[in-house]
Amino acid sequence: STEELKEKLKKYVDEVNARKPGFIKVVRHSKQEGLIRSRVSGWRVATAPVVALFDAHVEFNVGWAEPVLTRIKENRKRVISPSFDNIKYDNFEIEEYPLSAQGFDWELWCRYLNPPKSWWKLENTTAPIRSPALIGCFIVDREYFQEIGLLDEGMEVYGGENVELGIRVWQCGGSVEVLPCSRIAHIERAHKPYTEDLTAHVRRNALRVAEVWMDEFKSHVYMAWNIPQEDSGIDIGDISERKALRKKLQCKTFRWYLVSVYPEMRMYSDTVAYGVLQNSLKSDLCLDQGPDTENIPIMYICHGMTPQ
Repeated sequence: STEELKEKLKKYVDEVNARKPGFIKVVRHSKQEGLIRSRVSGWRVATAPVVALFDAHVEFNVGWAEPVLTRIKENRKRVISPSFDNIKYDNFEIEEYPLSAQGFDWELWCRYLNPPKSWWKLENTTAPIRSPALIGCFIVDREYFQEIGLLDEGMEVYGGENVELGIRVWQCGGSVEVLPCSRIAHIERAHKPYTEDLTAHVRRNALRVAEVWMDEFKSHVYMAWNIPQEDSGIDIGDISERKALRKKLQCKTFRWYLVSVYPEMRMYSDTVAYGVLQNSLKSDLCLDQGPDTENIPIMYICHGMTPQ
């Protein structure tokens, strides 16, 4: 609760730090900054060689950290995600999720992926899973995180920053893994209290990623969001520093990423045009896939969402 994050939290931190000076650090902002910039604020006061950036609404299973630290010690350019389980919101029971890699669609929404064929061929369910992206909770060498460019602080609230990090790490010489032997459990909130329209932030953030990292494939992101590539009407902010970072790190192309890291991602190389098809006689009607994806298309009130 808000009350427990004030005086009660301060009292608890003071008690712990009295026994272990400097063990806990609390960073407070004077205004709402959103998840992305808040995580970077936490990184800036961290001093340990490895940092873990997690949602508040997770529980850690026994022995989650040791496999992660081992992999990072072997190669500091690895960014690691634990495997996720689910916490049921109605009774707090933990539901085991199947092992998966982490990817995204062209709107840059996160999604779970079946582990690659190379992993299944190992016949070893404890082996690290090569992952194209991150879903949001990750562990990284503190100094490497700075070298690779932290998170994009030009993004707003949250959404897309984890996908951008995964793409950037791969294109710039690092790697991303999911570890089956490191498990956490995550509870999904029914309501996001910090914004009325999260989609608008995710869309803006996705366009920043597209313009900096995706080269000729940035058109796929615009198409997925059904907005024009020229004069989109969306202010994505200044991306010059992110482009300079890519040049400084001498990163590979997004085509390389799709071929070498994320071959499962479908490419649309023959798109002539995209957008809604309006009825010329009644402009408020558009071609729509209907209630079932197997249906014959129908005319329906224009709404600009995915079925159109």
